[in-house]
Amino acid sequence: MNNQKLFREAYELLPGGVNSPVRAFKAVGGNPIVLTKGRGCRVWDADGREYIDFLASWGPLILGHSHPKVVKAVRKEVEQGMSYGLTNPHEVRLAKLVVEMVPSVEKVRFVNSGTEATMSAVRLARGITGRKLILKFDGCYHGHYDSLLVSAGSGVATFGIPGTPGIPDEIASLTLVIPYNDLEALRNVFEKHGNDIACAIVEPVAGNMGVVPPQKGFLKELRKLTKDYGALLIFDEVITGFRLAKGGAQELFSVEPDLTCLGKVLGGGMPVGAYGGRKELMERVAPEGDIYQAGTLAGNPVAMVSGVETLKELRDTEPYDELEGKMNLLKEGVGSILEDKGIPFRINQIGSMMTVFFTESEVKDFGTAKTSDTEMFSKFFKALLGRGVLIPPSQFEAWFVSTAHEQRDLEEALSRIEDAVKSL
Repeated sequence: MNNQKLFREAYELLPGGVNSPVRAFKAVGGNPIVLTKGRGCRVWDADGREYIDFLASWGPLILGHSHPKVVKAVRKEVEQGMSYGLTNPHEVRLAKLVVEMVPSVEKVRFVNSGTEATMSAVRLARGITGRKLILKFDGCYHGHYDSLLVSAGSGVATFGIPGTPGIPDEIASLTLVIPYNDLEALRNVFEKHGNDIACAIVEPVAGNMGVVPPQKGFLKELRKLTKDYGALLIFDEVITGFRLAKGGAQELFSVEPDLTCLGKVLGGGMPVGAYGGRKELMERVAPEGDIYQAGTLAGNPVAMVSGVETLKELRDTEPYDELEGKMNLLKEGVGSILEDKGIPFRINQIGSMMTVFFTESEVKDFGTAKTSDTEMFSKFFKALLGRGVLIPPSQFEAWFVSTAHEQRDLEEALSRIEDAVKSL
């Protein structure tokens, strides 16, 4: 079956034909593709078309598709057993790697997704502090947990309103939302609500409004204020964990949170999430403590071995300078192509992550990210897709490179992108 037939069938069986909304291509228009194979830095769709892949399954595939060491370990474990419902040795192996690599984590609990990780970390913070309010930042996405799926205006300390039907006002009102990178708003919200805030949760490098790095002093001030007011600081490193450095963004910026949420790279392409922190905090989690959280498939042995092999490869090879160099090459090439065409743009990049924004404004928060010309992005996306270059089908997401992207792949991609931009 080809892309169109498969998607028509999917549409009859799945809401919107997908199991995650962005896959439906509604933000960019056109027909969604159905992927059937991935090798290295390339994927193939149901029509047999090949694409150079900068989506990387939305970030997990830092080693590329079907890395031989990961595939070998997964195949071996599948033959041993796919699920036990009790502790398996691979959970211990992966936990040791996480504790070794992430500066602030002394104990870790594995879950099945980033959403489960953030949900559980927030519950833990509320249980430890005895407080109800959560502080988050406009444009930072932390999964589809009710307390975190809220939006707000740009006012200081604005109480959240439901970001979607199905979230009661009573739950949304417990979440405070302020602009990302806004030090004045940050200080004001703690002055007004600091004694009632259980935790602040933040993407240390935003990746869900497009790539937006923290401005100088922002994370350090957030760390100081949470300590001063007795709130916990949660870093959502589901995207940045193990991608920007062995220890994630917290290692890169030398700021240690109380709790860290992980996912994506952690599972090497398998569905895995985790939350962790200092022993005295994590020892409050059941059965050691009184704050309950559980998962039937948490610590799944197949997912664990995928994560073990991925983290071992990253620990042993430390490819981060190499990855940044590859993304620099891609950024400079795309920037030169767009500049020659006379299209207004900004490119935000950190390490192996970047986003092309079609705006003349500096992009430093969600408000400035939204100045991007989404109609131009849609044209850009479809032109690239038509020439075999896959990027996220949304303006407000990150591009990724992997260790599987060789210079010749990047040069080929830039040639295809140049041809695509000429058609705009």
